[in-house]
Amino acid sequence: MEDDCQPLLSSEQTGESYSHRGSTDSLDFKSKRPFHVEPRNIVGDDPQERISAEAAILNSRVHYYGKLTGSSDRLLSPPDHVIPRPEEIYIYSPLGTAFKVGGSEQLSKNPSIVTIFAIWNTMMGTSILSIPWGIKQAGFTLGIFILIFIGLLMLYCCYIVLNSRKAIPLVDTSEWEFPDVCKHYFGKVGQWLSLIFSMVSLIGAMVVYWVLMSNFLYNTGQFIHNYAYQINISDSDFGTNGSDRVICPYAKTDPGRNDSVSLIHFSNGGNDTSDAFEHWWSKTNTIPLYLIVLLLPLLCFRSASFFARFTFLGTISVVYLIAMVTYKAVRLGFHLEFHWFDTTQFYVPEFRTYFPQLTGILTLAFFIHNCIITLMRNNKNQEKNVRDLSVAYILVGLTYLYVGVLMFAAFPSPPLFKDCIEPNFLDNFPSSDVMVFVARTLLLFQMITVYPLLGYLVRVQTMGQIFGNHYPSFFHVLALNVLIVAAGVLMAKFYPNIGSIIRFSGATCGLALVFVFPALVHMISLNQQGALSWPSAFFHSFLILLGLANLVAQFFM
Repeated sequence: MEDDCQPLLSSEQTGESYSHRGSTDSLDFKSKRPFHVEPRNIVGDDPQERISAEAAILNSRVHYYGKLTGSSDRLLSPPDHVIPRPEEIYIYSPLGTAFKVGGSEQLSKNPSIVTIFAIWNTMMGTSILSIPWGIKQAGFTLGIFILIFIGLLMLYCCYIVLNSRKAIPLVDTSEWEFPDVCKHYFGKVGQWLSLIFSMVSLIGAMVVYWVLMSNFLYNTGQFIHNYAYQINISDSDFGTNGSDRVICPYAKTDPGRNDSVSLIHFSNGGNDTSDAFEHWWSKTNTIPLYLIVLLLPLLCFRSASFFARFTFLGTISVVYLIAMVTYKAVRLGFHLEFHWFDTTQFYVPEFRTYFPQLTGILTLAFFIHNCIITLMRNNKNQEKNVRDLSVAYILVGLTYLYVGVLMFAAFPSPPLFKDCIEPNFLDNFPSSDVMVFVARTLLLFQMITVYPLLGYLVRVQTMGQIFGNHYPSFFHVLALNVLIVAAGVLMAKFYPNIGSIIRFSGATCGLALVFVFPALVHMISLNQQGALSWPSAFFHSFLILLGLANLVAQFFM
């Protein structure tokens, strides 16, 4: 009875290492591992819920170990597999009731539905605007097949990344990210390569954001100017008529075609005010420079917590975009003809040789591998991580399919031909379209808040690796931000093609973080366990070759 009255709670962590237990410096016969005393009732959803037989057996085991630890030998303390998980620890009162311990870490865990939509919201980026163009480049039938195939492939590689830490024995990997796993297997070279390719994806996204923000700000300004001065002007003479007007800004888009359509822009007779506006409000010459005044100071903020509060704008923008696409498709109707290999005047074949452009876009569209461990760490149901990840990928794939298929099918052919679909499908609608104006405005505000967050991630990873400090000085941060902004300005001015930027950055970062490193890590871990088979080695080697072919093919499109 005297032993039962001794305190069983210790300030030591339950996850201490075995080497620490064997240290003579930490010997204390009064120190016990935390666990239950014999309970009577557990206070939970049911006030009279009895303790389970499994918990009672576990409790008896720890009582047994508790009696052994009366000696000074800490090696006889309860092993880790006997100690309950944090969510199973209770505080018991002398009356026999028990209250579950709910620490701050546990309270911060998210249920599965929140985790799924967090992944969906994180993956839903600017790539959704280029999916219809990618389907057009690959062909309607082949494009749908590629979208499903790449989605499943990216899900599998993401699954490897998520489980990569578990295969490392005798090391506490609970706080590791994938670059730490690469460092474990490949040393400093692996860590730096994973960091560099992660920077490619982040900076590539920031460049795309700058191009799109220039585009959205330009069209938003055009809409406000034309409305204020009551200017009725069409974007192009080549387009459909009616209230749901669709245009073809650059009619000659297929490199294999010789069609030439002259673009006639209606003007208001050489009005000086309009001429001055067009001079100072240029999509490529002035707008990218105006954004510097707004965004460069925001990038220099020490913390990005303020901008994280506006991430809900991303969900609102995507939901509105889906609703707008649905409305446009209903109004325009479907315009499809199936020509399997031959190009006609208005339609593209179902199978085209430009399909690597879609694979490059999808590699970035489904890319979340560099932060999936962080997102899943906050999942309340850790045993359901694989299920939640799969559901999230299915939702993302269905969203891409929905937007891409509807926009491609509803594009009015004839009178326009499918090759008119732009890398940013919003460019196929005039600036005077009210629904598209709202979409551009929402996306513009969303990107203004997300852009500093991306810059913060680049700064933290880069400065942390080089200087060991996330904010070494204002001038260091300013120099990095100037380089990032300069890249965006130059691309917005000289090559504002988001489809090509997305596919190149996606194929580049995907080569390392999606195909090479996950496949190698998986094969090495299986080999160390003696479980690597020839089919598995062949399949994962094929993944590496597939990633390399995806990158090389982008240079020939």
